[in-house]
Amino acid sequence: MLRSMSLNEILDELPRLTREERRLLCRRALAVDEADEVETLEYSAVEGFALLDRMEAEDAARGKGQ
Repeated sequence: MLRSMSLNEILDELPRLTREERRLLCRRALAVDEADEVETLEYSAVEGFALLDRMEAEDAARGKGQ
């Protein structure tokens, strides 16, 4: 079982890692960043589409009143 490590503990361990282990760590960190960015973009898209839906509904409601 793995225990949680603080950022300082992780940084202290970096020099002890092999080159391949450090590269794996970098790839994993970048993958996490990319996943966060995708999640943010998906949320923004949902919000944007919801706004467009509301605007279209308002336009349709105005058109019926004419």
